[in-house]
Amino acid sequence: MPRTITVGLDGSPESRAAAEWAAREAKLRELPVKIVHVWEPVPEPMAQAPLLGAETHQHWTERIPREAAEGISLRHPSVEVISEQVSGRPAEILAEAAKSAELLVLGSRGMGGIGGFMVGSVGLSVIAHAQRPVVLIRALEAAADEHEPDPAGVPSAAAPFRPVVLGLDVERPDPTLVAFAFDAAVRRNTSLRVVHGWNPPPYYAYGTPANPALHEGLALAEAERLALALHPWRQKYPSVEVVEECLCGSAGVHVVDASREASLVVVGRRVRRMPFGAHIGHVTHAVLHHCTVPVAVVAHD
Repeated sequence: MPRTITVGLDGSPESRAAAEWAAREAKLRELPVKIVHVWEPVPEPMAQAPLLGAETHQHWTERIPREAAEGISLRHPSVEVISEQVSGRPAEILAEAAKSAELLVLGSRGMGGIGGFMVGSVGLSVIAHAQRPVVLIRALEAAADEHEPDPAGVPSAAAPFRPVVLGLDVERPDPTLVAFAFDAAVRRNTSLRVVHGWNPPPYYAYGTPANPALHEGLALAEAERLALALHPWRQKYPSVEVVEECLCGSAGVHVVDASREASLVVVGRRVRRMPFGAHIGHVTHAVLHHCTVPVAVVAHD
């Protein structure tokens, strides 16, 4: 059975935007989209309350995924839509659903006047535990936002895609992460902008007089490491235009800056083998909270 583009739906505007993005991604990958509606059981006394009887509760929990599936089928007739309704704890159900998915798509609440995401506890838990890529979508995300303006300067989904941005640590350039980013660029027929942030060693940053020549040497060495890490991927994906950016300073800040002109941002999460806790990483955490475009978090060793 082929994998699906799976989306978690709870009826909120952000989850509906996530479902639309999932349908568009499913079309790019020629895969079905699977809507998973998770609802937590209502305590019995509340379920039997006059304003929320058992029949009313059942009506709404069935109506949300049904209407979402019907809408996606109408707007994306070439995409097969599968709908599933599950009762339980959302974080656990969605992390489990990701195991059989090509990728999992979640909605994430915008931060109002401050650009970016408000990643809730469910989203963070799923990202920290899912073994497949997880993509976060904000409530106001529209297809045209991922594309360049048309010749008249008007946002249009018919125009070429904006670049895909990859945040890469050259110390550990995991193939799963890099392959995901290159594949996303190929499917969108766009360029890949690879951003690597670096900092001078502590002995240089603290207590050592400024030395422009040393700084230039460090920058050149980091740029060479980035080029070396990407060399085999350039050969594997010769059709992808690759823009390498090796910048001194916070990697998270530089990736967020690059995201303003991106269709998708790709960052990694190292899988933690310890029995307790989960780890997302400070760069990925910063990107999740401050990027306003779709963000894909790819788990890797």
